[in-house]
Amino acid sequence: MISLRKALAIPMAAVLALSMAACGSSSSSSASSGKAVTVNEKSAKATSLKDFGTMDDLVAAAEKEGALNVIALPHDWSDYGEVIAAFKKKYPKIKITELNPNASSKEEIDAGKTNKGTDAAPDVYDLGLAVASTNTEQFAPYKVQAWDDIPDSVKDADGKYYADYTGIMSIGWNADKYGDISSLDDLLDSKFAGTVALNGKPAEAGAAFNGFVMANQLSGGTIKNLQPGLDFFKKLKEAGNLTTIDVTDGTIDSGQTGVVFDWTYNQASYQSSLKKKGVTWKYKTFKDAQVVSYYNQAINVDAPHPAAARLWEEFLYTADAQNLWLKGGANPVLLDAMEKAGTVDKTALKSATTIEGDPITYTNSDSTRITTWLQNNWDSAIGN
Repeated sequence: MISLRKALAIPMAAVLALSMAACGSSSSSSASSGKAVTVNEKSAKATSLKDFGTMDDLVAAAEKEGALNVIALPHDWSDYGEVIAAFKKKYPKIKITELNPNASSKEEIDAGKTNKGTDAAPDVYDLGLAVASTNTEQFAPYKVQAWDDIPDSVKDADGKYYADYTGIMSIGWNADKYGDISSLDDLLDSKFAGTVALNGKPAEAGAAFNGFVMANQLSGGTIKNLQPGLDFFKKLKEAGNLTTIDVTDGTIDSGQTGVVFDWTYNQASYQSSLKKKGVTWKYKTFKDAQVVSYYNQAINVDAPHPAAARLWEEFLYTADAQNLWLKGGANPVLLDAMEKAGTVDKTALKSATTIEGDPITYTNSDSTRITTWLQNNWDSAIGN
Protein backbone atom coordinates (compact mmCIF):
# COMPACT_ATOMS: atom_id res chain seq x y z
CA MET A 1 0.00 0.00 0.00
CA ILE A 2 1.01 3.63 -0.13
CA SER A 3 3.91 5.10 1.73
CA LEU A 4 2.30 7.88 3.74
CA ARG A 5 4.26 11.05 3.07
CA LYS A 6 2.51 13.05 5.72
CA ALA A 7 5.03 14.15 8.25
CA LEU A 8 6.50 17.40 7.04
CA ALA A 9 5.59 18.40 10.52
CA ILE A 10 5.52 21.92 9.66
CA PRO A 11 5.44 24.78 11.88
CA MET A 12 3.57 27.54 10.24
CA ALA A 13 4.27 28.01 6.59
CA ALA A 14 5.20 24.48 5.68
CA VAL A 15 1.70 23.17 6.14
CA LEU A 16 0.43 24.08 2.67
CA ALA A 17 1.75 20.94 1.25
CA LEU A 18 0.38 17.76 2.65
CA SER A 19 3.83 18.13 1.78
CA MET A 20 4.41 16.27 2.25
CA ALA A 21 4.75 17.01 -1.44
CA ALA A 22 6.40 14.57 -1.58
CA CYS A 23 6.47 13.10 1.66
CA GLY A 24 6.88 11.38 4.95
CA SER A 25 9.31 11.86 7.71
CA SER A 26 12.85 10.72 7.42
CA SER A 27 16.20 12.00 8.47
CA SER A 28 18.66 13.36 5.96
CA SER A 29 22.39 12.88 6.16
CA SER A 30 24.58 15.75 7.28
CA ALA A 31 27.42 15.04 4.85
CA SER A 32 27.47 14.13 1.19
CA SER A 33 28.82 10.80 0.00
CA GLY A 34 28.76 11.89 -3.63
CA LYS A 35 31.62 12.63 -6.00
CA ALA A 36 32.39 16.11 -7.28
CA VAL A 37 30.82 16.80 -10.65
CA THR A 38 31.35 19.36 -13.39
CA VAL A 39 28.24 20.27 -15.35
CA ASN A 40 27.68 21.62 -18.83
CA GLU A 41 27.10 25.35 -18.33
CA LYS A 42 24.85 25.67 -21.40
CA SER A 43 22.52 23.02 -20.03
CA ALA A 44 22.65 24.48 -16.52
CA LYS A 45 21.61 27.91 -17.78
CA ALA A 46 18.89 26.76 -20.19
CA THR A 47 15.54 28.38 -19.41
CA SER A 48 13.52 26.70 -22.17
CA LEU A 49 13.82 24.12 -24.93
CA LYS A 50 14.95 26.85 -27.32
CA ASP A 51 18.26 27.07 -25.47
CA PHE A 52 19.01 23.51 -26.55
CA GLY A 53 17.61 23.91 -30.07
CA THR A 54 15.18 21.02 -30.61
CA MET A 55 13.82 18.21 -28.45
CA ASP A 56 16.31 15.88 -30.14
CA ASP A 57 19.09 18.20 -29.01
CA LEU A 58 17.82 18.13 -25.42
CA VAL A 59 17.55 14.35 -25.51
CA ALA A 60 21.11 14.10 -26.84
CA ALA A 61 22.42 16.36 -24.06
CA ALA A 62 20.55 14.38 -21.42
CA GLU A 63 21.74 11.05 -22.79
CA LYS A 64 25.31 12.32 -22.76
CA GLU A 65 24.91 12.93 -19.01
CA GLY A 66 23.33 9.50 -18.74
CA ALA A 67 21.81 9.96 -15.29
CA LEU A 68 18.98 11.61 -13.38
CA ASN A 69 18.48 11.86 -9.62
CA VAL A 70 14.90 12.14 -8.38
CA ILE A 71 13.81 12.40 -4.75
CA ALA A 72 10.70 11.86 -2.62
CA LEU A 73 8.71 9.85 -5.17
CA PRO A 74 7.10 6.75 -3.61
CA HIS A 75 5.82 4.50 -6.39
CA ASP A 76 2.30 4.33 -4.97
CA TRP A 77 2.04 8.10 -4.66
CA SER A 78 -0.09 9.36 -7.54
CA ASP A 79 1.21 6.49 -9.71
CA TYR A 80 4.78 7.78 -9.67
CA GLY A 81 6.01 4.22 -10.14
CA GLU A 82 4.51 4.10 -13.63
CA VAL A 83 5.67 7.64 -14.37
CA ILE A 84 9.27 6.69 -13.60
CA ALA A 85 8.96 3.44 -15.55
CA ALA A 86 7.56 5.30 -18.57
CA PHE A 87 10.49 7.74 -18.55
CA LYS A 88 12.96 4.85 -18.32
CA LYS A 89 11.28 3.11 -21.25
CA LYS A 90 11.31 6.24 -23.40
CA TYR A 91 14.88 7.20 -22.49
CA PRO A 92 16.68 3.93 -21.65
CA LYS A 93 20.13 5.55 -21.89
CA ILE A 94 19.40 7.65 -18.79
CA LYS A 95 19.80 5.87 -15.46
CA ILE A 96 17.40 7.08 -12.76
CA THR A 97 18.55 7.05 -9.15
CA GLU A 98 15.65 7.34 -6.70
CA LEU A 99 16.77 9.16 -3.56
CA ASN A 100 14.90 8.91 -0.24
CA PRO A 101 11.35 8.18 -1.51
CA ASN A 102 9.77 9.23 1.78
CA ALA A 103 11.56 12.56 2.20
CA SER A 104 9.57 15.62 3.18
CA SER A 105 9.69 18.75 1.05
CA LYS A 106 12.09 20.37 3.50
CA GLU A 107 14.30 17.29 3.42
CA GLU A 108 14.40 17.50 -0.37
CA ILE A 109 15.83 21.00 -0.16
CA ASP A 110 18.23 19.92 2.58
CA ALA A 111 19.48 17.08 0.36
CA GLY A 112 20.19 19.58 -2.40
CA LYS A 113 22.20 21.79 -0.05
CA THR A 114 24.08 18.93 1.62
CA ASN A 115 25.08 17.34 -1.68
CA LYS A 116 25.72 20.54 -3.63
CA GLY A 117 28.41 20.12 -6.25
CA THR A 118 28.30 16.32 -6.21
CA ASP A 119 26.64 13.63 -8.28
CA ALA A 120 24.53 12.66 -5.24
CA ALA A 121 22.41 15.83 -5.29
CA PRO A 122 18.82 15.64 -6.50
CA ASP A 123 18.32 17.03 -9.99
CA VAL A 124 14.63 17.77 -9.56
CA TYR A 125 12.17 18.36 -6.75
CA ASP A 126 8.49 17.59 -6.13
CA LEU A 127 7.43 20.09 -3.47
CA GLY A 128 4.55 21.50 -1.51
CA LEU A 129 3.78 25.15 -2.22
CA ALA A 130 4.95 26.51 1.11
CA VAL A 131 8.42 25.03 0.70
CA ALA A 132 8.60 25.82 -3.02
CA SER A 133 7.58 29.45 -2.64
CA THR A 134 10.11 30.12 0.14
CA ASN A 135 13.13 28.45 -1.48
CA THR A 136 13.21 29.95 -4.96
CA GLU A 137 16.93 30.68 -4.69
CA GLN A 138 17.46 26.92 -4.78
CA PHE A 139 15.77 26.53 -8.18
CA ALA A 140 16.84 27.04 -11.77
CA PRO A 141 14.23 28.82 -13.91
CA TYR A 142 12.92 26.67 -16.73
CA LYS A 143 9.67 26.89 -18.69
CA VAL A 144 8.48 23.64 -20.25
CA GLN A 145 6.84 23.58 -23.67
CA ALA A 146 3.44 23.29 -22.01
CA TRP A 147 4.07 26.45 -19.96
CA ASP A 148 1.16 28.42 -21.42
CA ASP A 149 -1.27 25.64 -20.48
CA ILE A 150 -0.32 25.85 -16.80
CA PRO A 151 -2.64 28.39 -15.13
CA ASP A 152 -0.85 31.56 -14.03
CA SER A 153 -2.26 31.17 -10.52
CA VAL A 154 -0.26 27.98 -9.89
CA LYS A 155 3.15 28.82 -11.31
CA ASP A 156 6.03 31.15 -10.55
CA ALA A 157 6.19 33.82 -13.24
CA ASP A 158 9.93 33.28 -13.69
CA GLY A 159 9.64 29.52 -14.07
CA LYS A 160 11.28 28.68 -10.74
CA TYR A 161 8.45 26.27 -9.81
CA TYR A 162 5.11 25.24 -11.24
CA ALA A 163 2.18 23.05 -10.19
CA ASP A 164 2.06 19.48 -11.38
CA TYR A 165 -0.86 17.65 -9.75
CA THR A 166 -3.24 17.90 -6.84
CA GLY A 167 -5.47 15.68 -4.82
CA ILE A 168 -8.85 16.60 -3.40
CA MET A 169 -9.48 16.14 0.30
CA SER A 170 -11.91 13.28 0.81
CA ILE A 171 -13.38 10.77 3.21
CA GLY A 172 -12.63 7.09 2.63
CA TRP A 173 -14.18 4.11 4.42
CA ASN A 174 -14.72 0.36 4.53
CA ALA A 175 -18.02 0.10 2.67
CA ASP A 176 -18.45 -3.61 3.46
CA LYS A 177 -18.59 -2.79 7.16
CA TYR A 178 -20.23 0.64 7.22
CA GLY A 179 -22.38 0.91 4.11
CA ASP A 180 -22.68 4.35 2.53
CA ILE A 181 -21.63 7.76 3.83
CA SER A 182 -23.36 10.78 2.35
CA SER A 183 -22.56 13.58 4.78
CA LEU A 184 -20.16 14.59 7.52
CA ASP A 185 -22.86 14.16 10.16
CA ASP A 186 -23.19 10.47 9.23
CA LEU A 187 -19.88 9.97 11.05
CA LEU A 188 -21.58 10.76 14.37
CA ASP A 189 -23.45 7.44 14.18
CA SER A 190 -22.44 4.97 16.91
CA LYS A 191 -21.51 2.34 14.32
CA PHE A 192 -18.32 4.36 13.71
CA ALA A 193 -17.18 4.03 17.33
CA GLY A 194 -13.43 4.62 17.68
CA THR A 195 -12.63 4.37 13.99
CA VAL A 196 -12.76 7.84 12.36
CA ALA A 197 -9.29 9.27 11.78
CA LEU A 198 -7.54 12.28 10.39
CA ASN A 199 -4.24 11.40 8.74
CA GLY A 200 -2.12 12.93 11.51
CA LYS A 201 -2.52 15.99 13.74
CA PRO A 202 -3.88 19.00 11.88
CA ALA A 203 -1.27 21.41 13.24
CA GLU A 204 1.55 19.08 12.20
CA ALA A 205 0.58 17.05 9.13
CA GLY A 206 -0.65 18.45 5.85
CA ALA A 207 -3.22 15.73 5.14
CA ALA A 208 -4.77 16.25 8.57
CA PHE A 209 -4.58 20.04 8.19
CA ASN A 210 -6.52 19.89 4.94
CA GLY A 211 -8.92 17.29 6.37
CA PHE A 212 -9.72 19.80 9.11
CA VAL A 213 -10.23 22.54 6.50
CA MET A 214 -12.67 20.31 4.61
CA ALA A 215 -14.63 19.46 7.76
CA ASN A 216 -14.67 23.12 8.75
CA GLN A 217 -16.14 24.13 5.38
CA LEU A 218 -18.79 21.41 5.57
CA SER A 219 -19.66 22.55 9.09
CA GLY A 220 -20.33 26.12 7.99
CA GLY A 221 -16.89 27.57 8.58
CA THR A 222 -14.52 29.42 6.28
CA ILE A 223 -10.78 29.90 5.97
CA LYS A 224 -11.19 32.81 8.41
CA ASN A 225 -13.70 31.13 10.74
CA LEU A 226 -12.31 27.86 12.08
CA GLN A 227 -14.49 27.24 15.12
CA PRO A 228 -17.17 25.20 13.30
CA GLY A 229 -14.57 22.62 12.31
CA LEU A 230 -13.29 22.29 15.85
CA ASP A 231 -16.85 22.01 17.12
CA PHE A 232 -17.47 19.13 14.70
CA PHE A 233 -14.43 17.20 15.93
CA LYS A 234 -15.48 17.85 19.51
CA LYS A 235 -18.83 16.23 18.74
CA LEU A 236 -17.07 13.37 16.99
CA LYS A 237 -14.90 12.83 20.05
CA GLU A 238 -17.85 13.09 22.46
CA ALA A 239 -19.66 10.47 20.37
CA GLY A 240 -16.69 8.17 20.91
CA ASN A 241 -16.00 7.93 17.20
CA LEU A 242 -12.79 9.93 16.75
CA THR A 243 -9.48 8.14 17.06
CA THR A 244 -6.22 10.05 17.21
CA ILE A 245 -3.94 7.12 16.46
CA ASP A 246 -1.65 7.58 13.49
CA VAL A 247 -3.04 6.21 10.24
CA THR A 248 -0.83 3.50 8.73
CA ASP A 249 -1.21 0.66 6.26
CA GLY A 250 -1.64 -1.64 9.24
CA THR A 251 -4.42 0.38 10.90
CA ILE A 252 -6.35 0.49 7.62
CA ASP A 253 -5.77 -3.21 6.89
CA SER A 254 -6.89 -4.21 10.37
CA GLY A 255 -9.93 -1.93 10.33
CA GLN A 256 -8.66 0.06 13.30
CA THR A 257 -9.07 3.16 11.16
CA GLY A 258 -12.16 2.30 9.15
CA VAL A 259 -12.87 5.89 8.10
CA VAL A 260 -10.03 8.16 7.03
CA PHE A 261 -9.79 11.80 5.93
CA ASP A 262 -7.13 11.84 3.19
CA TRP A 263 -6.24 12.88 -0.36
CA THR A 264 -8.02 11.20 -3.25
CA TYR A 265 -4.80 9.73 -4.63
CA ASN A 266 -4.03 8.11 -1.29
CA GLN A 267 -7.60 6.81 -1.12
CA ALA A 268 -7.20 5.36 -4.61
CA SER A 269 -4.14 3.47 -3.43
CA TYR A 270 -5.97 2.16 -0.36
CA GLN A 271 -8.84 1.09 -2.59
CA SER A 272 -6.60 -0.80 -5.00
CA SER A 273 -4.67 -2.57 -2.23
CA LEU A 274 -7.74 -3.54 -0.24
CA LYS A 275 -9.60 -4.78 -3.31
CA LYS A 276 -6.95 -7.47 -3.67
CA LYS A 277 -7.84 -8.56 -0.14
CA GLY A 278 -11.57 -8.69 -0.81
CA VAL A 279 -12.37 -5.41 0.96
CA THR A 280 -14.44 -2.65 -0.65
CA TRP A 281 -12.94 0.75 0.17
CA LYS A 282 -14.95 3.74 -1.04
CA TYR A 283 -14.14 7.43 -0.91
CA LYS A 284 -15.89 10.65 -1.75
CA THR A 285 -15.29 14.36 -2.00
CA PHE A 286 -17.83 17.07 -1.27
CA LYS A 287 -18.83 19.67 -3.86
CA ASP A 288 -18.98 22.44 -1.25
CA ALA A 289 -15.56 21.61 0.17
CA GLN A 290 -13.18 20.90 -2.70
CA VAL A 291 -10.00 21.43 -0.72
CA VAL A 292 -6.96 21.07 -2.96
CA SER A 293 -3.20 21.41 -2.57
CA TYR A 294 -0.96 21.33 -5.62
CA TYR A 295 2.50 19.90 -5.58
CA ASN A 296 5.12 21.69 -7.62
CA GLN A 297 8.02 20.81 -9.88
CA ALA A 298 11.36 22.58 -9.60
CA ILE A 299 14.87 22.02 -10.94
CA ASN A 300 17.78 22.14 -8.52
CA VAL A 301 19.89 25.20 -9.38
CA ASP A 302 22.92 22.98 -8.74
CA ALA A 303 21.57 19.91 -10.53
CA PRO A 304 24.42 17.49 -11.34
CA HIS A 305 22.57 16.47 -14.52
CA PRO A 306 20.95 19.70 -15.74
CA ALA A 307 19.95 18.48 -19.19
CA ALA A 308 18.36 15.31 -17.82
CA ALA A 309 16.56 17.43 -15.23
CA ARG A 310 15.02 19.55 -17.98
CA LEU A 311 14.13 16.51 -20.05
CA TRP A 312 12.37 15.04 -17.00
CA GLU A 313 10.30 18.20 -16.63
CA GLU A 314 9.40 18.21 -20.31
CA PHE A 315 8.30 14.60 -19.96
CA LEU A 316 6.14 15.28 -16.90
CA TYR A 317 4.18 17.91 -18.80
CA THR A 318 3.31 15.61 -21.69
CA ALA A 319 -0.11 13.99 -21.94
CA ASP A 320 1.52 10.59 -21.32
CA ALA A 321 2.80 11.51 -17.86
CA GLN A 322 -0.16 13.70 -16.93
CA ASN A 323 -2.51 10.83 -17.74
CA LEU A 324 -0.54 8.53 -15.45
CA TRP A 325 -1.06 10.98 -12.58
CA LEU A 326 -4.75 11.00 -13.49
CA LYS A 327 -4.74 7.20 -13.42
CA GLY A 328 -3.13 7.39 -9.98
CA GLY A 329 -6.04 9.36 -8.54
CA ALA A 330 -4.61 12.88 -8.84
CA ASN A 331 -5.82 15.85 -10.87
CA PRO A 332 -2.97 16.80 -13.22
CA VAL A 333 -2.51 20.50 -13.80
CA LEU A 334 -2.94 20.14 -17.59
CA LEU A 335 -6.26 18.30 -17.30
CA ASP A 336 -8.36 21.12 -18.77
CA ALA A 337 -5.92 21.63 -21.61
CA MET A 338 -5.84 17.90 -22.37
CA GLU A 339 -9.63 17.71 -22.42
CA LYS A 340 -9.73 20.55 -24.95
CA ALA A 341 -6.98 18.95 -27.02
CA GLY A 342 -8.55 15.49 -26.86
CA THR A 343 -5.42 13.95 -25.34
CA VAL A 344 -6.86 12.97 -21.97
CA ASP A 345 -7.10 9.27 -21.14
CA LYS A 346 -10.87 8.85 -21.27
CA THR A 347 -10.81 5.59 -19.34
CA ALA A 348 -8.80 7.15 -16.50
CA LEU A 349 -10.96 10.28 -16.58
CA LYS A 350 -14.13 8.23 -16.34
CA SER A 351 -13.03 6.72 -13.04
CA ALA A 352 -11.21 9.78 -11.74
CA THR A 353 -12.39 12.12 -9.03
CA THR A 354 -12.07 15.57 -10.56
CA ILE A 355 -12.52 19.02 -9.05
CA GLU A 356 -16.10 20.25 -9.01
CA GLY A 357 -16.72 23.98 -9.03
CA ASP A 358 -14.36 26.39 -7.31
CA PRO A 359 -11.54 24.71 -5.37
CA ILE A 360 -10.78 25.89 -1.84
CA THR A 361 -7.22 27.12 -1.56
CA TYR A 362 -5.37 29.42 0.78
CA THR A 363 -2.26 31.55 0.97
CA ASN A 364 0.93 30.97 2.95
CA SER A 365 -0.21 33.63 5.44
CA ASP A 366 -3.53 31.77 5.78
CA SER A 367 -1.72 28.50 6.47
CA THR A 368 0.46 30.17 9.11
CA ARG A 369 -2.56 31.70 10.83
CA ILE A 370 -4.57 28.47 10.71
CA THR A 371 -1.65 26.42 12.03
CA THR A 372 -1.14 28.81 14.92
CA TRP A 373 -4.85 28.67 15.72
CA LEU A 374 -4.80 24.88 15.68
CA GLN A 375 -1.72 24.79 17.88
CA ASN A 376 -3.54 26.96 20.39
CA ASN A 377 -6.89 25.16 20.27
CA TRP A 378 -6.71 21.55 19.04
CA ASP A 379 -4.98 19.87 21.97
CA SER A 380 -7.11 21.57 24.59
CA ALA A 381 -10.29 20.56 22.80
CA ILE A 382 -9.36 17.17 21.34
CA GLY A 383 -6.16 16.01 23.02
CA ASN A 384 -2.98 14.60 21.54
